[in-house]
Formats: sequence, C-alpha cells, structure tokens
Amino acid sequence: MNSNHPVESPDAPKAIGPYSQAIECSPGRLLFLSGQIGINPVTGTMVTGGIEAETAQVLANLEAVLIAGGMAKWNVVKTTILLTDMADFGTVNQMYGEFFGEHRPARATFQVSALPKGALVEIEAIAAI
Repeated sequence: MNSNHPVESPDAPKAIGPYSQAIECSPGRLLFLSGQIGINPVTGTMVTGGIEAETAQVLANLEAVLIAGGMAKWNVVKTTILLTDMADFGTVNQMYGEFFGEHRPARATFQVSALPKGALVEIEAIAAI
C-alpha cells in the first residue's frame, strides 16, 4: 500500500498557504519539497541583504525540511529554481553549487515575474532514497 504523509520541520518556515513543507511517499521513499523562499523560521519574516542572504536562507530551509523527512541534500534528485531576475543566476548558481558540492541533482531554472512575499529566489526539490 502506498502511503503519503506531510513532513514538517520547526527549523523551516511554516507554510504560508494551503500546502505542506513536504510530502513523503512510501514505500520507495520519495520526498517532494515545496518551494522555499528566504523566510527566517524563527522570526517568520523575509531575510534582508539581497540575493545572497535570501539564497543562503532558502538552502538552509530546504536542508531543514530534508532532515525532517529523514533525508539529506545527497538524496535530492531534482530541483527547480525560480528567480525574479535572471541577472541573479550567477550568484544563486555559485551558492547552489557550494551547497551541493560534488552532488549534482537534475535542475531547471526559470525567471518569473514575482514570488510570494517579494522574494527574489525560490527553490523546490524532490529527494529519494
């Protein structure tokens, strides 16, 4: 029997809409992570400091949800990056590469007209064991 259930981490921001931080699908252990933006989970507000600060927080939020789901960044098989300005791609790409190290998930990157809460970057992921 296939069982899907939500995964929530207190170390990542609470969902700001009708969705879960992640959904785990078992057996097979797939974890579908909702897009994360640069919200500080302690204050509940967007971090300040531009694309670098937001990207660092987004990656920390993703890692917190992965850990809550019993996985790590090495389990990520696919990501989608949403940017409000493709000029930020180089910065996000460098930080993303440092975060994942030698691990190279499949990825797509899109420019969008706007993101929730005025975010500059959002990243979603799929992880598997």
